[in-house]
Amino acid sequence: MKKQYKEAVALSYNPEELSAPIIKAKGKGETAEHIVQTASQHNIPIQQDPSLVHLLSKLEIDEKIPKELFEVVAELFAFIYQIDQKAK
Repeated sequence: MKKQYKEAVALSYNPEELSAPIIKAKGKGETAEHIVQTASQHNIPIQQDPSLVHLLSKLEIDEKIPKELFEVVAELFAFIYQIDQKAK
């Protein structure tokens, strides 16, 4: 049975261009499913953390994440880095 996503947020971060990750997409229901499906199709790692998604969903598209969330988002990017290294 396929996992149903109630809410999803997509982040983007390029340290050469940005001082913090930004919200690239967010949504609930069908939109959340589409975000996750698109990420999967492009081999973008998906981390499930409903509490973090809930906090990030309060931000606007193209808005930088607040400093209060830097640590938890850094842990997320570290997780993604580890997955990328294992895949190579």
